[in-house]
Amino acid sequence: MTAWEATGVGSHPGEDHLEALRVVFGEVPGLPYLPELPARGVGADMVGRTASMLVDLAVEVQPSGWRLTDRPGRDHHRATDHLRRDLDGLEELGQGFEGPFKVQVCGPWTLAATIELRHGDKMLSDAGAVRDLTASLAQGVQEHLAEVRKRLPGVSEVVLQLDEPGLPGVLRGTVPTASGFGRLAAVEEWRVEESLKGFEAPLVHCCAPGVPFDLLRRAGVRGVSMDASLLRRRDDDAIGEAVEAGLVFLLGVVPGTDARLPDAGDVAGPAVEMWRRLGFAPGDLADRVTLTPTCGLAGASPRYARAALRACHKAAEVLRDDPASGMQGA
Repeated sequence: MTAWEATGVGSHPGEDHLEALRVVFGEVPGLPYLPELPARGVGADMVGRTASMLVDLAVEVQPSGWRLTDRPGRDHHRATDHLRRDLDGLEELGQGFEGPFKVQVCGPWTLAATIELRHGDKMLSDAGAVRDLTASLAQGVQEHLAEVRKRLPGVSEVVLQLDEPGLPGVLRGTVPTASGFGRLAAVEEWRVEESLKGFEAPLVHCCAPGVPFDLLRRAGVRGVSMDASLLRRRDDDAIGEAVEAGLVFLLGVVPGTDARLPDAGDVAGPAVEMWRRLGFAPGDLADRVTLTPTCGLAGASPRYARAALRACHKAAEVLRDDPASGMQGA
């Protein structure tokens, strides 16, 4: 399987969705994506945007955050409007595009750890509610992917990314209750594994420490997106097994907020170092690792967001054109 050189995690600064799309198509043409613009407010955030895709489940914002409600209200409609506007812009600017295209949605476990039940704790506290949420999300995501394909009729494939920054906490039992005074029980790995199998060959993005590589490999995901700075040598065996199983890796190598960007060789360094430690052939690196910022770019300046994506693309060209040289310099 061939990786996509470079891409972004998902979120962008500002409120201009057309400009964000222009940046994405221009700077990471190997795998452009539908940007998220949380600065637009309620419904443009990761949770609200994804909740608007749920089938037969409505949400509304309460003082404590997103909560299930009996019927769609103002916040739900606002999220739906944001997404529709983004898809309209995608159709306009993506005319003639024929490559792969990525969309991001909040994964079921981070969603369950965030959205509250109508009259109680977080959805994560109720196994039945989590099952309903996962089924609703899987159906809604399938419809969303179909809509993207409709808007981009020449697209070669639509790549699904599930954002699961909360997954390590779900597995460790560190997610706080709605009151904040307790912790919700840890979820068994097999439940998470089964839930992920209900999605269409997803990438799973997790920018938190403790990415469960073995679990994700068993769940049959397509690849893992992660922050290179959080990797530890104890992760090497699990990552190596995942590589041997055919997974691709989206490796975060530049900060998600404004910082000085080094030259392309240094940006590529974390990928080169990981691959060297794992002992795989240098020539395979560019086919199995895609470079990204460490997380979303919503907290960056527009100028930096563009520069960060460009830096990832240039570093990916280094890996593709001269991987052996990069290995020798590691």
